[in-house]
Amino acid sequence: MESLFKSACGWLLFALWAMVASAQSSAKMETVPIFSGGVAFVPTVVGGQTSVNTAFAPVLLVPFGEKWLVESRATFEGDFERVNGSFVGPVEKQVDYLELDYLANKYLTITAGRFLIPFGIYNERLYPVWVRNLQSEPLILPMEESSSNGLMFRGGFALNNDVVLNYATYFSALTTNQFLAADRQYGARVGVFLPKERVEVGFSMQHKLQDARENLYGIHFTIQPRELPLDLRTEFAESPQGRGYWIEPALKLSSIHKLHAITGKTQLVGRFQQFFVKGTPPDDSELPSVNARQAEFGINYYLMDGLRVTASTGRQFSSDGDHNVWTVGMTYRFAIPLGWGGAR
Repeated sequence: MESLFKSACGWLLFALWAMVASAQSSAKMETVPIFSGGVAFVPTVVGGQTSVNTAFAPVLLVPFGEKWLVESRATFEGDFERVNGSFVGPVEKQVDYLELDYLANKYLTITAGRFLIPFGIYNERLYPVWVRNLQSEPLILPMEESSSNGLMFRGGFALNNDVVLNYATYFSALTTNQFLAADRQYGARVGVFLPKERVEVGFSMQHKLQDARENLYGIHFTIQPRELPLDLRTEFAESPQGRGYWIEPALKLSSIHKLHAITGKTQLVGRFQQFFVKGTPPDDSELPSVNARQAEFGINYYLMDGLRVTASTGRQFSSDGDHNVWTVGMTYRFAIPLGWGGAR
């Protein structure tokens, strides 16, 4: 199966090259490839132990015609700890996704290759360092922080003027390559979006087809009220090892008009989360091994479009001992058009 996937990746890379070459020779092409991504430098203190977290995540988007798109993101992430006066540590390398998308119609997109698992919202929508409001990760993230190698079908349609339904379903093959690892599993996510209220509610499920053949379930809720520059997001997830949730409000201070030059670039963020252990996590699990709860408060200040400074403080409470969590750092997001300038 691994050799089959390597062959598929080879064909996908060949298709990417062919699409770029074809697009460059086409005078009717109206879209261009985009090279984007983000970088982060976030020193972190957990229980008195300081580490320097750095990340670089390049993203490449290559449209082809009106219905095809190749997109990919890799992540290079270092977690350096102080040893003998110097910060040392490994740099983790991961291909988050490398996929070919076919826009069959306005209700359906078919994806083949490596893609982010559509479980909950954090892994797909909020994980990049330039997107997340707090640089620390939710306790339940290991339940959904993974990629799949296979096929995915997703889309959405309006039930009426007030209700929009979105969906995603997928199947993944087993791959053991360290950079392209994936489990054999299938799953689905269904969400209901109310455009007038700017509210979304969704349900996710995942079934593993190997080892213990366990099931995972998730629920998410988001709201962006029109009256306030507020984002309120929350997730709940459950697996045989445990269950947990997080809730995160984020408010931009742009409503304070007298100080808009300062407050319009400032965002206040909070997060409260809990995790409850149900069973013994595997040795390689990143889930908490004991019941835990954590409260955090953070602030983001946008120096310019794509560049911000960020800081947060919080405390985790558990039977393993209580400790403080501090972060301070900077994130930057860039986007560079490539190619031929959108020639007609």
